[in-house]
Amino acid sequence: MNAAPADQIRLLDLQALDLRLAQLAHKRRNLPEHAEIDALSADLTQLRDLLVAAQTEESDTAREQTKAEQDVDQVRQRAARDQKRLDSGAVGSPKDLENLQREIASLAKRQADLEDVVLEVMERRESAQERVTELTGRVSAVQAKADEATARRDAAAAEIDAEIATVTKERGIVAGSVPADLLKLYDKLREQQGGVGAARLYQRRCEGCRLELNITEINELRAAAPDAVVRCENCRRILVRTPESGL
Repeated sequence: MNAAPADQIRLLDLQALDLRLAQLAHKRRNLPEHAEIDALSADLTQLRDLLVAAQTEESDTAREQTKAEQDVDQVRQRAARDQKRLDSGAVGSPKDLENLQREIASLAKRQADLEDVVLEVMERRESAQERVTELTGRVSAVQAKADEATARRDAAAAEIDAEIATVTKERGIVAGSVPADLLKLYDKLREQQGGVGAARLYQRRCEGCRLELNITEINELRAAAPDAVVRCENCRRILVRTPESGL
């Protein structure tokens, strides 16, 4: 393949732009905010799970407290009825009177036991409520950090995207000035060679693979026509000759 030396040198400009685009894409993928947001998202997931568990516990203890208080109220009402009956003097039989007094005493003990249950449930509910409040605050704090990190990431990504657009436009202009067959070969090699399809020969060294050419390769390049598209024997990239090539 042949191409004017100026067209070959434009490949170096094109390669520089492609390398810059690759660097920008890498920078965008590896913004520090990505890892920060991932870590905060994991924290949020864990905290929200804990919050749901605490809310469930608070709801369960609320129902348990209501049930316990209803049990106390039922015993209290029954005891009040028995006491009223006792105080009315309507119970005349000594045996019935004794049974009623025994029942009142039993209800008093039952009420005391149930009230202890209410207190215990209230303590557990209060603890669950405090946990809900604590976790709600922690979720809000972590969410705020995640929102702030997301805003920073989006701003950084937008800045990179703007530069990518500028470089892409410039690349289109440069690529349009390169002969189609040469551009096709360059793009093919760039895909095969890790993003580098053309490299400068500088001081007898290929800047693609960083290897110095031997004397036989140097002599072949010296003998090659200026418009010949030559390749590095080591990495097979297009080797662009310049006044600094050392030939």
